[in-house]
Amino acid sequence: MSLSFENPDYPAAPAPLPTDTLVDSVVILLLLTVVQRLVGFARAVLFCRWLDAQQLGLWDMAFSFLMFAAPLAVLAIPGSFGRYLEHYRRRGQLRRFLRSTMLACGGLAVAACLGVLAARHWFSILVFGSQDHASMVALAAGSLMAVIAYNFLIEMFTALRNIRLVSVMQLTNSVAFAVLGAGLLLSWKCNAASVLAAYGGSCLIAAVWAACRLPRVWHAAPAVAAAAPHAALWSKVVPFAGWVLLASVLMNLFGMVDRYMILHFSCMPAALALDAVGNYHSSRVVPLLLVSIAAMLSTMITPHLSHDWEAGKHDLVAARLRLFLKLFGFALYAGAVAVMLAAPLLFQVAFRGKFPWGEAVLPWTLMYCTWFGLWLVVQNYLLCAEKARLASAALACGLLLSILLNLVLLPRLGLEGAVLSTTAANALTLGLTCLFNRRLGFHLDRGGVLVLLLPAVLCLGTGAAVLALLAAAVGAVWTDRWLSPAEKRLIVAGTAEYAKRLGLGRTTRFQGSVK
Repeated sequence: MSLSFENPDYPAAPAPLPTDTLVDSVVILLLLTVVQRLVGFARAVLFCRWLDAQQLGLWDMAFSFLMFAAPLAVLAIPGSFGRYLEHYRRRGQLRRFLRSTMLACGGLAVAACLGVLAARHWFSILVFGSQDHASMVALAAGSLMAVIAYNFLIEMFTALRNIRLVSVMQLTNSVAFAVLGAGLLLSWKCNAASVLAAYGGSCLIAAVWAACRLPRVWHAAPAVAAAAPHAALWSKVVPFAGWVLLASVLMNLFGMVDRYMILHFSCMPAALALDAVGNYHSSRVVPLLLVSIAAMLSTMITPHLSHDWEAGKHDLVAARLRLFLKLFGFALYAGAVAVMLAAPLLFQVAFRGKFPWGEAVLPWTLMYCTWFGLWLVVQNYLLCAEKARLASAALACGLLLSILLNLVLLPRLGLEGAVLSTTAANALTLGLTCLFNRRLGFHLDRGGVLVLLLPAVLCLGTGAAVLALLAAAVGAVWTDRWLSPAEKRLIVAGTAEYAKRLGLGRTTRFQGSVK
């Protein structure tokens, strides 16, 4: 029996590009993501090694500005593609939809870039804390066009379910950024301007490569006589894009507000504040890698949980999410401990000892990045229950707490105050999300609570963190405090199944170890 989603009133339009199955998408995404993350990590280490703290701070602020401005400039219209592109493709109106959104986004992007260029001195104060970096703002305005084009094409091809093309785009962007960045730093200027130009150039290269595939999409999308009026099209797209924009603004503000407040509320001179931001950037290089892995895995489990939810298996969703939270939370904490053990090698050798403040706040950065990774997992229950607004509410509360604490702590503690504020904000966001989940039926058992509390040990130092990791591992294996007997049996069964698929053979003894 097959399920059809075709509308009988409209003939099914052929797919503009070959689509990938879910399994193919996951395999492709995993393989190319590993390569992309390795390239990104090597690139970040080189940038930290070659740039001083102030130039690294300039790049951090410029990148944060681009990530915030790109969806805002086009009112997050491309964010609606995942929901509505297939809707119009099946009605033979894909050309009309793409033409309208391309023109709208192109016009908005040009207007936004010209506005940033015209007000570059004001944006220099806002983004970099002084008027001395107007040339960087001009370069950022040019890069913004490339970033918008790149994001537009990423969203479009993702909505067309061509994950292979999207993954190649992302890998092309990452490799081009590394090559252009290293080339410009070595041959042009060893400063943030070279890195910003390299990023804009890498987005442009990836966008041009993907744009060469657009004619195929266009010609494969037949036009129909009864095209939807513009008013009907935008009445669908604009409200949805508005919610996407709100979520994007909240997420970006939550991730960048501490650095902006260092520039404007730390009572430090602009140069020293940028130096602090550069140190902060160095402490986030590896923790953000852990967050990116959490984001990828969280996105991958969402459709599987949604499938069970739609089948009415709410208890099964809660059980699966609880087990995934424990296993992934333990793995994430183990990764954080490994980073703490490797910190002397990373900061003293790879970074040449240039970021002492960054090394000092690393435990706190790891703590809040681990909590944010866990938040990405637990919010899946809200998404399944169609209560995404509660996840946004939790983010908004965390953002407000971060701002208030930064106003108090930044003038007194400097960079450490900013990191403490962000840590508290992430703890509040995670706690509120768990509270909302509980009211909707998702209850954490003792093991789940312990996993959420485990990252707090990181601030006690490497020794305490290692001991807590060993204690958690022993407790998970020999007691039922972390994992219930049912969860252990499920893990053993899953391990045995994959061992059989890999041809490892004998699993009977392993299966018998858990009763």
